[in-house]
Amino acid sequence: MAGADRILVFTGAGISTGSGIPDFRGPDGVWKTRQPVFYQDFMTSDAARIEHWQYKLDSFEAFRGAEPTEVHRAISRLEPAGKLFRVVTQNIDGLHQKAGTSRERVIELHGTNSEVECQTCYRRSDPEMHFESFRKTGSVPTCEKCDGFLKLGTISFGQNLRRADIVAAEEAGAEADMVLALGTTLSVYPAASIPLAAAERGVPYVILNRGPTEHDAHPCVTLRLDGDVEALFPPVVDAVLR
Repeated sequence: MAGADRILVFTGAGISTGSGIPDFRGPDGVWKTRQPVFYQDFMTSDAARIEHWQYKLDSFEAFRGAEPTEVHRAISRLEPAGKLFRVVTQNIDGLHQKAGTSRERVIELHGTNSEVECQTCYRRSDPEMHFESFRKTGSVPTCEKCDGFLKLGTISFGQNLRRADIVAAEEAGAEADMVLALGTTLSVYPAASIPLAAAERGVPYVILNRGPTEHDAHPCVTLRLDGDVEALFPPVVDAVLR
């Protein structure tokens, strides 16, 4: 890190659990007890749309009140030091921006809970008023402009990632001079291909995660640390920037 000035940081749910944001795929993750709503079902079934909105309403307070962890803040400190090139995140909580990382440096591959998107005209709006409407009526809100279905701006199962985000992440990987994977099992593709593609160019690739990841045995990995990323990562950043 001391010799790098175009660091690509790739983050997963493990950096946000300390903020009260639930992990989705871990041993006690959300998907162990709850079935996700698939995108095709959302678009064709009123019951699925209600289920989506009810789940998002149930978790909205946790997301709205969440504060960044020391990992988010440590990542943000790399930017004014001229070391942070891009943050590519699988998280939907907006905590990188809340911690101070510039919005233009953050690529949210799986979308965000901070906006609602019309599935017809793609108009985006603040979720608060739509949650209030759903809370009062139990009816799924629709777009004021075109009457299309409204959905939180996250990428649902069965929904394609946004091409522009994939291209931006790939371009970041092609220009980075180091890759850090923090708090992720690296098991969700195509997202997990981003740090690997960068590492295969020969740049250092460091993984910090509690528990195994799917890249652990890959020959491109420079350093693998197993443990609490919040205990491991911020002191390293402080030492590098001292």
